[in-house]
Amino acid sequence: MDSIKTYLYKHRFELFIATQFFILFGSLFFPYDFFQLLLLPALFILNIASGILLVSKKKKTMWFLIILIVVAIIAFGSSLFIEVEKSEFTLMRLSVYFIFYIIVTLHTIEQVWHEKKVDKTVIIGLMSGYISLGFLAFFMLLSIELIEPDSFTGVLLDGQSLDVRFDSLMYYAYITLLTIGYGDIIPVTPIAQKAVVLIGLVGQFYVIIITSVVVAKYINVSVMKNSD
Repeated sequence: MDSIKTYLYKHRFELFIATQFFILFGSLFFPYDFFQLLLLPALFILNIASGILLVSKKKKTMWFLIILIVVAIIAFGSSLFIEVEKSEFTLMRLSVYFIFYIIVTLHTIEQVWHEKKVDKTVIIGLMSGYISLGFLAFFMLLSIELIEPDSFTGVLLDGQSLDVRFDSLMYYAYITLLTIGYGDIIPVTPIAQKAVVLIGLVGQFYVIIITSVVVAKYINVSVMKNSD
């Protein structure tokens, strides 16, 4: 049992980023309805499990996340029997994901930051941290759209159902994080505009600061090896 735990923890970043990639790009390989209804919920469960594995060395944080997820599961079960507005339940679920991803993302960045040796694990951790920022951006944008409808407009959103808007806002979160900006989605309310600016700044700070520090460590290690 201990050997399994050790193996899983050793590959924690690989497991986490794998679930992230499948959540983002799984619909490219499976029928859309099948993916959305069956695979996506399972992938989020696996993503949460791998996220808990990431913080498993910090017992208090790990148990906090476990309790948080249990509360979310209980709330989901209750919603099946108690009449709740879909938007209210979605907002509640987003709040749980948002808190979860804040904790996991900060812990991922902390682990990458403090690593002295830059290897495959650190590089994958660096990548998963950046992808996690995109998830946080998505949860933020979607929460804004639920609280203040029509905060975003554009050819991908106008006249679309809520489910389609979800996918479009996921796309927009990463486009904003990457500071690409095609103009097919536009923030039209003050809170949406400020959120978009914040996402762009955080994405740039991550690349400039976190990635630069990791690259600098890699260069220093390489120089020391060559000098020896």
